Amino acid sequence: QIFTEIHSSMALNNPTPLGPWKITVYDQENFQGKRLEFTSACQNIMECSVDNIRSLKVECGAWAGYEHSSFCGQQFVLERGEYPHWESWSGSNAYHIERMMSFRPIWQNHKESKMVLFERENFIGRQWEINDDYPSLQAMGWSNNEIGSMQVQSGAWVCYQFPGYRGYQYIMECDRHGGEYKHYREWGSHAQSFQVQSLRRIQQ
Repeated sequence: QIFTEIHSSMALNNPTPLGPWKITVYDQENFQGKRLEFTSACQNIMECSVDNIRSLKVECGAWAGYEHSSFCGQQFVLERGEYPHWESWSGSNAYHIERMMSFRPIWQNHKESKMVLFERENFIGRQWEINDDYPSLQAMGWSNNEIGSMQVQSGAWVCYQFPGYRGYQYIMECDRHGGEYKHYREWGSHAQSFQVQSLRRIQQ
């Protein structure tokens, strides 16, 4: 038996206006068990009497999933499609986490995506303007395996620790932090170094 609940705004401390987003989550793999629909951010899935998210369907928009409540821990980009088990969203991650406790929409209202990479923190040193996907930054001419800081001028991006879109994921948006990420500490609570070796545009 599948139990269905619909939540339009669960994150009272961080509400998101209703928009072109919809995600359905399940507490069992393969879209079984309790079923919850959301059109805005969820700060803690346990507030919905669910202990964990084990499968999900993104029906509209792009979403950011988080390992812990309050949008903390490892980040997972969730684009339109079906995710029957945890490996579907973290399979490319070198650090498998069988847990997702919060999620929010990604504001991606720009047809053109543009970001400037800087060699050092605080927007210092060599810079490189990009508007495309790069499975290997070093293969395309970036001098090392680290990025000091970034300015997202439009769109939303996901950066990866290793080439080939593997390792930790860092979601960068022009509508958060004013699009400015001066130091890896601003990339997310799980970020521990400047290492980024591939990145791509987030698709709606």
